[in-house]
Amino acid sequence: MKNFTLILPLVLGFTIYAHGQDIKKIERAAQDYIDGFYEGDTTKIKRSVHPDLSKLGFSFREEGVKEHIMTYERAIGFARDVANNPQYAAPKDAVQKIEILDAQNTIASVKLTLYWGIDYLLLAKIEDKWVITKVLWQALD
Repeated sequence: MKNFTLILPLVLGFTIYAHGQDIKKIERAAQDYIDGFYEGDTTKIKRSVHPDLSKLGFSFREEGVKEHIMTYERAIGFARDVANNPQYAAPKDAVQKIEILDAQNTIASVKLTLYWGIDYLLLAKIEDKWVITKVLWQALD
C-alpha cells in the first residue's frame, strides 16, 4: 500500500502534465488556423490543418443561406489570396477567442469566435501532433 501511495501522485502528476501539454498544442493549432486565415500565412495553415480537411460553412445573403465548402488546397489558396491582397486580411483588432470544448487522448473539439463568425473545429492527435480535420462554421448574421 505504501508503494501505491507513492506511485499514484507520480502517475497523476504526469497525466496532468501531459494533458496540459496537449492543451497547449491544441491551442497552438487553433491559433495557427486563425493566424493563417487572418494574416494569410500558408505555413501556419499547413502546420495546423490535416491534408484531408473538410470545412463546411454557411453565410447569409438576401437571397438566402449560402453553403461554402473548403478543402485543404482551398484553405491554402485562400490564405495565399489574403497574403497577396492585404485588404482581405483581418482587421488589426479582429476578435479571436479560442474555447476548448473537450480534449481527450487523441481527439479534441474547439469553438472559435472570429470576426467572420463561429467556427467549430475537430482535431486529431496524429504522431504527437494536433491537427484540424473538420471545421463547421457559420457567419454572423
